[in-house]
Amino acid sequence: MAEEKKVLLSVKDLEVKFRVRGRVLTAIRGISLDIYENEAIAIVGESGSGKSVFTKTFAGMLDSNGFISQGKILFDDPELSDTRVRLTPLAHKLIHKARRRLDEDARLELGAATYRQILELESEKRQRAGLSGEEQAAAQAEMKELKDRRTEAFNRKQTLDPSKEKEQIRQVSGLIAQLDEEMKALEKKQAEAVKAKEASLAADAGFQKQYKERRDALQAQYDREIKGEISPAAAARNEILAKEIYLSVGRYGLHQRVQYLNRLLAAVREAMRLGVDLDDEEQRSAVFDDVTFRVKYLDETADQLHGTCVLNLARVKYPKDWCQIRGRRIATVFQDPMTSLNPIITIGKQITSIILKHQDCSEAEARRRALELMRKVGIPKAEARFDDYPFQYSGGMRQRICIAIALSCQPKILICDEPTTALDVTIQAQILQLIKDLQKEFNYTIVFITHDLGVVANVADRVAVLYAGQIVELGTVEEVFYDPRHPYTWALLSSLPQLAQKNEKLYSITGTPPSLYNSIVGDAFAPRNPYCMKIDTLAEPPMFQVSETHFAKTWLLDPHAPAIEKPEGIRDIHEKLIKAFHI
Repeated sequence: MAEEKKVLLSVKDLEVKFRVRGRVLTAIRGISLDIYENEAIAIVGESGSGKSVFTKTFAGMLDSNGFISQGKILFDDPELSDTRVRLTPLAHKLIHKARRRLDEDARLELGAATYRQILELESEKRQRAGLSGEEQAAAQAEMKELKDRRTEAFNRKQTLDPSKEKEQIRQVSGLIAQLDEEMKALEKKQAEAVKAKEASLAADAGFQKQYKERRDALQAQYDREIKGEISPAAAARNEILAKEIYLSVGRYGLHQRVQYLNRLLAAVREAMRLGVDLDDEEQRSAVFDDVTFRVKYLDETADQLHGTCVLNLARVKYPKDWCQIRGRRIATVFQDPMTSLNPIITIGKQITSIILKHQDCSEAEARRRALELMRKVGIPKAEARFDDYPFQYSGGMRQRICIAIALSCQPKILICDEPTTALDVTIQAQILQLIKDLQKEFNYTIVFITHDLGVVANVADRVAVLYAGQIVELGTVEEVFYDPRHPYTWALLSSLPQLAQKNEKLYSITGTPPSLYNSIVGDAFAPRNPYCMKIDTLAEPPMFQVSETHFAKTWLLDPHAPAIEKPEGIRDIHEKLIKAFHI
């Protein structure tokens, strides 16, 4: 499958965190996933597993307290990536300035190895002047415990009624004040310990003399090295690099263009100083990512530069970039259509406004396209219903309108965030069939978020099972349903009421998911796993490969693990699945 289909979105080692009431929660923990063109992939798991958070990162829809702490989301869209920038007199001037700066800074590469030695020497000195690794870890753990206790006390205080629970408020306020004093005392103690070590190091004449001699020798060597001449290869690279820098900032207004150009030059200068291999495509893109998208140089004419943008959605810095991506290339259909539609604007106006925003057309053409979309999603008498308000539509029809809005700009990816949960059971199948039918016409990729495995069976080509912010199993629908390998997938399938036998007790997963405020040791599912082994509590399992398309993150697949049979209820489920879901 990976060889036959083009990768449209490549997620690599993604980590997403949220700041919540003074604490940090890690909602997504190192997810890597390739999503292919024109496929339908389902993201499944219990509530709180990270399904919606994971897909919100694709469209820049994280809540204000959320942030991507590491990882890449590479979006391969040739149309959106294609970049052309006019070569005006100002452009030539800025490119020349960038080229001159790059040639000057390239001398720093000649002394990069020595510069890294200087940094290592300074780091050694700082370590000797500060707390040891063990002392820092102990101090951090003690401070974290105090902060967590204070946060819990503060949150508890917020729930108390001032008119009835004055005594409890007084006690909690006293505890908060006490914890504040303890934290201050701990900070003072740490500062005094560092000060004592610095004084001790300053009094160590032998060390100071040795450090100065080594530091001076390295600095002299570095100064000699960076006076050399750069190579012809470096000069040729800098010529292209200067054009890439201008291509990368060309979409900004004049003031921001100059500002971002200078920031990129500073980032490249630091990379050169550290000896980053700027001829390596991945390393060069990473240098740009800290400032803006990198645009790779392709060719040029007398009037313009031409390049292709490396779209890393995890590093969008310019808000206007999301206007080109969200809605136009990646669209979302949400769970409740009534919260997605504006109740005081007509249905037709809501569709045409999106078309007018993202597409170059007249109001008459936007109306024609909107009516065509309304017919495609199954709205009867579209012309007569065009000027109706959302409250005049049924729940199923409102969801059809949400699908029409999402498809109005013909996106490459359609994220469906449990789009049938708020609908009547008789309407759910119609909406699912509509989404699949329209996929054949519009050629979009479906990313379907759900906790209903029955929906997965009817919609998806592949399934990614999420637990505690990680993918624990990934495979085709047939592999995950007929040959599941992770105990959590076994538990999800065992919980399906459609597979239950008469007079049998329905299966439920015991326990609750782990707290994502804390670092998780071992397998996150271990406390709820009836097949838990000792290693599950000690080490996180790797992702084992079952087949070319099937992967599972469980120690049960280790060659040294004991043979464990799947639960009896899902051993021979082929006929049950065909009968229940028609797959």
